[in-house]
Amino acid sequence: MIESQHTEYKECWRDEYFQWICGYANAQGGRLLIGVDDHGEVCGISNARELLEKLPNQVRQLMGILVDVNLLEGNDREYLEIVVEPYPYPISYKGKYYYRSGSTRQEMKGAALDRFLLKKQGKRWDGVPVPNVRVEDLSDATFDYFRAQAVKSKRLSEDVLRESNGALIDNLHLKEGDYLKRAAILLFHPDPEHFVTAAYVKIGFFESDSDLRYQDEVHGNLFEQVNKAMDLLLTKYMKAEIRYDGVNRIEEYPFPEAALREALLNAIAHKDYSGGSPIQISVYEDRIMFWNDGQLPEHWTIDKLLRKHPSQPYNPDIANAFFRAGLIESWGRGVDVMVQACREYGLPDPVLRYDDSGFWVEFVGKHMEKTTQKTTQKTTQKILSVLKENPAATRKEIAAILGDITEDGVKYQLSKMKKAGLIERVGADKGGHWRLLGTPDQD
Repeated sequence: MIESQHTEYKECWRDEYFQWICGYANAQGGRLLIGVDDHGEVCGISNARELLEKLPNQVRQLMGILVDVNLLEGNDREYLEIVVEPYPYPISYKGKYYYRSGSTRQEMKGAALDRFLLKKQGKRWDGVPVPNVRVEDLSDATFDYFRAQAVKSKRLSEDVLRESNGALIDNLHLKEGDYLKRAAILLFHPDPEHFVTAAYVKIGFFESDSDLRYQDEVHGNLFEQVNKAMDLLLTKYMKAEIRYDGVNRIEEYPFPEAALREALLNAIAHKDYSGGSPIQISVYEDRIMFWNDGQLPEHWTIDKLLRKHPSQPYNPDIANAFFRAGLIESWGRGVDVMVQACREYGLPDPVLRYDDSGFWVEFVGKHMEKTTQKTTQKTTQKILSVLKENPAATRKEIAAILGDITEDGVKYQLSKMKKAGLIERVGADKGGHWRLLGTPDQD
């Protein structure tokens, strides 16, 4: 005999094994063999017949479920088989909920317990109703934006788009009885964080894994977060390479915009908003990573996802609104869109990772380092020219003069130039000035 996810061996009975029975009932079912050692050899138990009568009644009294207890023989010894069926509703033991995952038994608490209880009720996190919020509390500007996008996508009729905000909410199935769902709050409320902690996006630029140079937080409802985060990525966190096709100016970013947008939309649609952590986008000189504490469907792996099996989003009501607005093509195609966009751009396929902390999507740039070095050198030369004319120029003044860099970006460049021995600070931060010591190397 061999232990597995659905089979556990125990040499003797202990009352703590009621937790295993509870865990099996809450998962996919399983069986306990009492009187079998870790190697699968029958060692037997002396009180097998007593437990045969006693255990079914105890399980029924403690957990309200029925289990089959069978008396078996092996090696001329008696042992018990306890067979537990999966139950469609939550099972608790002494007020606690257990779950069998892999070969371990886990007590569910906090967000994990909330997810489990909702799942057993046939609900999703974004479908839970929220009291004391009215349609009138939602953002008219966001409804107008949604209508404009839905007209472009042609996924809602113009008759529906002319209806009231309340009718539109009904059409999107964002109500549960008389209450708005959580998804409606996240999508259309001007301040969703008043109801949902950490419902925002954090973006940071890293020199290395431990060296954060600057960061931004993107707040607002989900439609606003998508637009604001993409704008920041394209204007502040990535430098476009400029080239010309005849008289046409072409700006080419190190990563395809379509892939980045799809990664962001998927992070939002699959995020576990009960987890209390924001979506995080980490930008480096040679790569960019999206993280969220979302969940893959049960028993899913990255390999299955890459084989383009369709999957339902973790927050289907949010995903449906994104689909209606034309922001996503269809459910289950996010990975395919990202892969195709990267290949057309001449980049490696995105790297997908999933662990206990959450879900990662990583894009690696082609020739990113060389492009960044050239861009940095040009920026350094521009800043040196400004300081030569006005050594006392502030970061704000330098950013205003150059026009293509933020104040935080100037701060970062000045720090690098100081470390490289190109400039030094004379006097205090206020009232001092910069002294030029050298010029950057040229290609």
